Amino acid sequence: MSRYRYGAYREGPDPLAPPYDVRAALDSMGDSILEGTSPGDALRELMRRGLSPHGGAPRRRGLDDLLRQVRERRRELRGQGRLDGTLEQARALLDKAIGQERAALFPDPSDDARLREAELDALPSDTAQAVRRLSDYDWRSPEARQTFQELTDLLRRDILDAQFRGIKQSLENPDPRAMQRVKDMMAALNEMLEKDARGEHTQEDFERFMREYGDMFPDNPRNLDELVDSLARRAAAMDRLLASLTPEQRAELGGLMSQVLEDAGLAMEMSRLSDSLRLRRPDLAWGSPEHMNGDDPLGMSDATTALAELADLADLESALRQDYPGARMDDIDEEAVRRALGRQAVDDIAALRRIEAELERQGYLVRRGGSLQLTPKAVRRLGESALRKVFAQVDAARKGDHDQPDAGQGGELTGASREWRFGDEQPIDVVRTVGNAVRRGERLRVQSGGGPDAPGGGAGMNGGVRLSVEDFEVLETERRTSAAVCLLVDLSYSMVLRGTWAAAKQTALALHSLVTTKYPQDTIKIIGFSNYARELRATEMADLDWDMVQGTNLHHALLIAGRHLDKHPEYEPIVLVVTDGEPTAHLRRDGSSLFDYPPSPETLVLTLAEVDKMTRRGATLNVFMLADDGRLLSFVEEVARRNGGRVFAPSADRLGEYVVSDYLRTRRRAG
Repeated sequence: MSRYRYGAYREGPDPLAPPYDVRAALDSMGDSILEGTSPGDALRELMRRGLSPHGGAPRRRGLDDLLRQVRERRRELRGQGRLDGTLEQARALLDKAIGQERAALFPDPSDDARLREAELDALPSDTAQAVRRLSDYDWRSPEARQTFQELTDLLRRDILDAQFRGIKQSLENPDPRAMQRVKDMMAALNEMLEKDARGEHTQEDFERFMREYGDMFPDNPRNLDELVDSLARRAAAMDRLLASLTPEQRAELGGLMSQVLEDAGLAMEMSRLSDSLRLRRPDLAWGSPEHMNGDDPLGMSDATTALAELADLADLESALRQDYPGARMDDIDEEAVRRALGRQAVDDIAALRRIEAELERQGYLVRRGGSLQLTPKAVRRLGESALRKVFAQVDAARKGDHDQPDAGQGGELTGASREWRFGDEQPIDVVRTVGNAVRRGERLRVQSGGGPDAPGGGAGMNGGVRLSVEDFEVLETERRTSAAVCLLVDLSYSMVLRGTWAAAKQTALALHSLVTTKYPQDTIKIIGFSNYARELRATEMADLDWDMVQGTNLHHALLIAGRHLDKHPEYEPIVLVVTDGEPTAHLRRDGSSLFDYPPSPETLVLTLAEVDKMTRRGATLNVFMLADDGRLLSFVEEVARRNGGRVFAPSADRLGEYVVSDYLRTRRRAG
């Protein structure tokens, strides 16, 4: 019997997780867009914040969270230790070997012992030169000879492992064949790089190389490019290690490296390799010093690994900041993210990267002239989101429908049905219609005494159903009275200064969404006004900007609203005005705008004349004040006295609630 073991899936994103709902991303961008941020900038803000959990999908960290993690990792690495650990350890072993040798020579009264002591006294202070001098020294003390061998083994392992991560294990065995294998590997590697430079390299060559020497490369590169990338990053890190030391330390460690490579017969091959790597990856930070502030000394291999990771983190930090010209999410190297932050971070980056593509693919964003723009579909979504926010504030008791019986296809279903009558436009109740035909057929068969295949009934010979006129039923609906809605929105610069501009746009989108979806029999016109007034299309409301001009031309806005109402005389007229200032401009006979502050008497007379026309049309004009201004209050009170409308003074965050509630209240009363 087969046995199975089940556990958490850890090989990447959950393959059974629901797809990311890109509409949630658009909703997250909505507030920024309504405040005047461009869609492209709003998308970048979303990338920085990340994605909140939704529909069972996990939260995705944004670039700011990942940046904080990268910077914390850089601080940890810098605090791991000092870069001169190998040099310090080499000095300690050298001093120990010399001390052991002096201890063996001291009791010997011979001239040979004194000559050896003189030779030890004459050793240079430079560790590399001292090691070079002692490489041919005939040690009298077996302990000193062993310590010096330990020193040379340490240098060979650390220096080669600094270049080839993982080679240290290959050199633990003192067998000369291990070193010969390293020589053969470097020769084969250089030959493969030169062959690639001539355009003759194949993947088969690489696979053959890895079969022979793959144990020396724990990164398990899949091709030559990945191998070169790994080696070049470590070579550049070793170069930065030398650049980070003092000149004296650099000279000593450089000398030790040269001595080890010469003794191992690898100096020429290492030089060839270094030249090839620099040529292939000149973009790496060769020779750039790095500051480490830890107390513990790091071996050369560990220090090189830390510096390579620090360089990766520096590049990753630059990519995650996205603050350079032409920055794109595609600039972020997923492999670098995986090395530095783990698999979860790769999934987070992949989810963020998909957003822009999905917003375009699903028709919410379109790229024109190199910039992202909202589509009508996106504007509708923002309107729906704005409406949801408004209804979240409106008490359920204040919401309701406004119905009138006897409707056509434009009405709402009541759940009941009735017999079809000539001229009915209601939708057919298919289930009840077919049920009536079946029951009628059964009655006919019983009355005639026929079998199940008797003709003339609702059931035919082939099991079908014959429909008759008396079988049809229609779904009952309720007709809604129609309204002509005008929302007049102040576009003046003061709306931005008072922080009410985003609330006004959100309100306009919410009301437009409510009317076009919930009350499609109504007609709505959004009119913006500053020095002039103009109709605002739904597609331009989301990224609509305020007008940095002088003038609040409510006179012109009321003229446009009046023409809209006159086109729909049978509709219930609803006029809503959102403003933070009294009228300061009006339209002249020649079509130009006249601004004056304080308002000229002519401006007030012409504006109030349009208010009186609204009154004669039967339109109630309700004003929503967004400023506590004495002159504005006096004006709107006069409007209310002439028209009978109401005056509201909501805070900006409750403007949408007030406007939508007032529309619903008016519609219920009209119904």
